[in-house]
Amino acid sequence: MRTFNLSKLAVSLLAAFGAVAWTPGALAGASKHLTQTKYILYIGAYGKGISAYRFDASTGKLEAIGLAGELGNPSFLASDSKYRTLYAVSEVDGSVHGAVGAFAINRQSGALRKLNTRDSGGIAPCHLATYQDKALIVANYTSGGVSSYPIEQDGSLGEMVSLMTPKGHGPNPKRQEGPHAHEVVIASSGLAYVPDLGLDQLRIYNVADDAKLTVHDPAFVQQDPGMGPRHMAFTSDQKYAFVVNELKSVVSLFRRDTATGAMTKVQDVSSLPEGFSGENDPAEILVDAGDKYVYSTNRGNDSVAVFSFDAAAGKLQQIQVISTEGKMPRGLEFDPTGHFLFAGNQKTNNFVVFRVDQASGKLTPTGQSVTTPSPVAFLFVPVE
Repeated sequence: MRTFNLSKLAVSLLAAFGAVAWTPGALAGASKHLTQTKYILYIGAYGKGISAYRFDASTGKLEAIGLAGELGNPSFLASDSKYRTLYAVSEVDGSVHGAVGAFAINRQSGALRKLNTRDSGGIAPCHLATYQDKALIVANYTSGGVSSYPIEQDGSLGEMVSLMTPKGHGPNPKRQEGPHAHEVVIASSGLAYVPDLGLDQLRIYNVADDAKLTVHDPAFVQQDPGMGPRHMAFTSDQKYAFVVNELKSVVSLFRRDTATGAMTKVQDVSSLPEGFSGENDPAEILVDAGDKYVYSTNRGNDSVAVFSFDAAAGKLQQIQVISTEGKMPRGLEFDPTGHFLFAGNQKTNNFVVFRVDQASGKLTPTGQSVTTPSPVAFLFVPVE
């Protein structure tokens, strides 16, 4: 069970958000930066670079900094555990290989200083994740391969040491003609899970300290045919996983064996409101820090779906679907306190901020809609 020191600053922060009670239980969704209120928010996007904002967690207000670092189509971002280095994929168009870049973070000004870039090992790199500040793992969507790189002492990336390239296809000839790695999620045991939209699999790799990847046993978790798993998220104990499936507008609940890494499906729940019949492609999925609520974006219905999760019963239930006030919401992220949720509308060039009700998990618009080109991903860095 988490314990917290209730400093005057922490109590003031909770008061600003209207917390029901100032107790350790009321703080279950707060992050390790509870007393930190000042952050730099970096936006991954389709465009010429990474933009930055100042974010005040005590008020929820944003202030634009501007373009922080240049890289073509930096659609997804990650950082090391100490927030010294930002990593971004370069999801360039066409049939050429993409890239991955490393940037030194100035935690006062928000400026990013490019350290180096590496070939991503494939076409359309769309996601990346760090492992113990020793390795960076990259998912290449179009070509389907997963590449890995050692992280040097200065945060830069070493030469690629692994490229895992599976073969196969799924039943949908338009979307599943081959493997399509869509994300990298790394468990505390050092297993990298890769949702593969093209193979209907959650591929599993072992990550070594030298950044090399090997196929785990079991090598994958098989999803139902035609589902198109896109992104996934673990509960804090990693005993459950939630998978959003792009081709069927369904969120799947899996029970995970923490010893072997194998997973067993428990439930499928629609991400759409009752009565919606248009085209829809879900994108992102998140779990709150208290493991009570799950959030997923719908592109088409243009909404965030909210689910309650009962771990004791192993049950997921939809409780809200709310508009993102824009078109094609792709990225979704909590602020570090867990009191705000950010959603990026890729096609209407804006992101919106919701307030998260800590008792019910439901979302309420704050009225903040920020114009920025094709926002996809959000990364919060505490100010020094």
